[in-house]
Amino acid sequence: MANNQEAMQVCSLPLPPVQYFQNYSDENIRRGRASKPPPIIQETYTMFGNPYNAEDSIIRPLESQGFKRLYPQHFDRRRELRKLNHSLLVNFLDLLDLLIQCPDSPRRAEKVDDISLLFIHIHHLLNEFRPHQARETVRVMLDLQRRQRNETTVRLQKHIDKVSDILQQTLENLPDTELDSKLMVDTSKIDRLEQKNADEPRVDKCVPKDKLMCHLIDTMNPN
Repeated sequence: MANNQEAMQVCSLPLPPVQYFQNYSDENIRRGRASKPPPIIQETYTMFGNPYNAEDSIIRPLESQGFKRLYPQHFDRRRELRKLNHSLLVNFLDLLDLLIQCPDSPRRAEKVDDISLLFIHIHHLLNEFRPHQARETVRVMLDLQRRQRNETTVRLQKHIDKVSDILQQTLENLPDTELDSKLMVDTSKIDRLEQKNADEPRVDKCVPKDKLMCHLIDTMNPN
């Protein structure tokens, strides 16, 4: 009997991730020991002991779960939630009256069932808002990140402007220092030397034979 109970037990949570990533080490992948990904589920499967169909929508209709629908196919969710909330309050007050006046009445079980059905409908309508809630959550997160980045950019620009002002003030406050005369080059001597070279007549240092050869080449007929 104990063995049968142990065999029927189902883990309510998945195994820790360490049971998976250890099988996909570099050594196992290189040697082909890593497990292949599971095939895509086409039909039915079991998760945490409950059967599911791959073609079912994430939020299944109440009729598919064996519950009677209390609102029409096309409706306003906000209005229906308000009506269900009022009905829940009325049924709860009726249940209190039954418990006070006639605790053994069979209507008590009916009222409990009605209250349970109302809670199921409220829970189902709230679950239908989950996709919208997920989109709004992502939108709010992205908007928050955008505002944080804009604020960070503004603060960074303020710091840059402040540092630029400090550098500008520092440059303006620097004392005007004169260059040491010992380090300066006396350019007057260079100027006088250049002027002397310009005033001296140019001496033609070309050899007479070279001049004669150049003259002959210039007077040669190219034909």
